[in-house]
Amino acid sequence: MSPDLLKSVLLPLALIIIMFGMGMTLKVADFTRVLFSPKATLLGLGCQLLALPLIAWGLAHLFQLPGDLAAGLMLLAACPGGPTSNIITHLSKGDTALSVTLTAIASVITVFTIPLLVSFSMDHFMGAGQAITLPFGKTFLQLMVVTLLPVGLGMWVHHARPHLTQRLAGTVNALSVGFLALIILAAVFSEKNLGAQIVAGGPAAVTLNLCGMLVGYALATGFRLPQPQRVTLSIEVGIQNGTLALAIALGLLDSPRLAIPAVVYSLFMFLSGTFMILRFSRRRA
Repeated sequence: MSPDLLKSVLLPLALIIIMFGMGMTLKVADFTRVLFSPKATLLGLGCQLLALPLIAWGLAHLFQLPGDLAAGLMLLAACPGGPTSNIITHLSKGDTALSVTLTAIASVITVFTIPLLVSFSMDHFMGAGQAITLPFGKTFLQLMVVTLLPVGLGMWVHHARPHLTQRLAGTVNALSVGFLALIILAAVFSEKNLGAQIVAGGPAAVTLNLCGMLVGYALATGFRLPQPQRVTLSIEVGIQNGTLALAIALGLLDSPRLAIPAVVYSLFMFLSGTFMILRFSRRRA
């Protein structure tokens, strides 16, 4: 596969399809629900936007990751949850409405926070001479095009033609999974010394996934949230939008090494997600 085709066509197209599919599951009420359930929503957003990047920061130092892999881990932590977390929450008998609300609000906020956090992380871990320039304005506009606009279009289609969204849901989900698989394969085969990179960055990415789930569940328990919301926060904090991280690493930054944590994470999160489904799906309502 041509690297130019991957970066200029497949990556943006995959992300647009995934975000459009997510938009078809959203309503305006998903953004305003925070007014009626503020504690769970604000706690979930705090975990996603603050706690997870801090965990990634600590893991990058704990595992003594090379600069580009550390920045890639921070990029992954800066991304919001995605449609995958909503599906896993639903199958795990969690609070699906809360999951969708967190995904929707975080997807808007991270358009602003990703450029800032990633630029700071690259300067810190890679140094001024090695860091890749990530201009805020250009990155913000591109994230708008491939995330917020497709989500808005999907919401409009869902509002105007609800029966159409029901018919398209299966096709969009299948395309999303297929494109994600292609992106991961392309990222894998475009990186030299892949085995060494996975050995170096993989354990930290796996630990980020597990720590995110544990922290989300523990904090929700500490704040005495109902069991479905504990499950939801565990999944929402632990399952990030790996596709967005891959798109930024490969498309905007043109760095396969930055994508290594997202590749490992995107594969492992299906295992941890399956565990959540098997563990909680039999729970009585």
